[in-house]
Amino acid sequence: MLEKKDTALEKAILIGVITKTQDEEKSEEYLDELEFLTYTAGGEVLKRFTQKMDMPNPKTFIGTGKMETVRQYIEENNVGTAIFDDELSAAQERNISKILNCKVLDRTNLILDIFAQRAQTSYARTQVELAQCEYLLPRLKGMWTHLERQKGGIGMRGPGETEIETDRRIVRDRISLLKDKIKVIDKQMSVQRGNRGKMVRVALVGYTNVGKSTLMNTVSKSEVFAENKLFATLDTTVRKVVIQNLPFLLTDTVGFIRKLPTQLVESFKSTLDEVREADLLLHVVDISHPNFEEHIASVNKILGEIDSSDKPTIMVFNKIDAYKAEPFDATDLIAERGEEHYSLAEWKRTWMNRVGENNALFISALNKDNLEDFKKRIYDEVRDIHVTRFPYNHFLYPDYDYEKLDEEE
Repeated sequence: MLEKKDTALEKAILIGVITKTQDEEKSEEYLDELEFLTYTAGGEVLKRFTQKMDMPNPKTFIGTGKMETVRQYIEENNVGTAIFDDELSAAQERNISKILNCKVLDRTNLILDIFAQRAQTSYARTQVELAQCEYLLPRLKGMWTHLERQKGGIGMRGPGETEIETDRRIVRDRISLLKDKIKVIDKQMSVQRGNRGKMVRVALVGYTNVGKSTLMNTVSKSEVFAENKLFATLDTTVRKVVIQNLPFLLTDTVGFIRKLPTQLVESFKSTLDEVREADLLLHVVDISHPNFEEHIASVNKILGEIDSSDKPTIMVFNKIDAYKAEPFDATDLIAERGEEHYSLAEWKRTWMNRVGENNALFISALNKDNLEDFKKRIYDEVRDIHVTRFPYNHFLYPDYDYEKLDEEE
């Protein structure tokens, strides 16, 4: 089911709605993200279409008048793909395809396609295929029109088994097989995690494309794939890192995204076991993104879904070098300012620092800005966890206050 895409960019249009729960500004933000997803998948967005409505049309998602406008544009500009910002039902997808006479995708389908391109290991490919099958199952009706039923005749009279039922059975069997395969791999990975002993585990979490892999490469001196595209990393990567004399395990995980498809949350929950079993989370945030507050909320929501919201967490605001210098104020960044970037002291006076209980870190993983403070903070946190786990390792931590630890016990 996983296919490689051509290098040529596909012409695409984007379609979204403005509703009571999603105003014009929010709709524009989602379409910006959808355009980046399209670019990541290998597409070129020619135009966006939006429509104000109380709720999406149950038959065609948008109204008939707007649909006709879209159809004309597609025909005149030879557009091959129409991408909708929200998940379409099977009926909506069929109806829209008949009207537009082009490939119709929704956000879920697009993300699944990107995951299919990016999956490198057998485990990731299995998880993506499972999500694809679960997405495909309710949409099988109408995908094939060459046969309604198996041919009749001698020995074949009666209703028989329709082709759609045959296809559904095949897909269900495939889903069952993939789930069994994932269970086997999960057991193997659980054994691997157990074999790592009691080393402190630190996991990088965050929205997609915030620089987790770049930070991983910088700190661990490894070669994890990093690119300015969404979902550059799908496969969980674990590296042993040593800061000063202290070893620990650092994990890079798949990035999160708003409106993350349910199928992917479910199929990738096992990958996020690394997050569940981590002793410390580094929540990496792209501070240069205009909607980073919403990204933080999205990540926190998913951490709650995988029972990891109560773990010790350090907020790491990355890409301070890319932050657009707006007028500055120490509390809300609105007063006038002449310099291009802010100093570390100024960052620490902003409300972002209070998000991390006055312990947030401000860095640039790409330019290695403030990485020494980052390493020192991680060292202190990991050391405290390690000393609690191995309270009498005086040779490793001769300067640690063990009397304080005994009092706490």
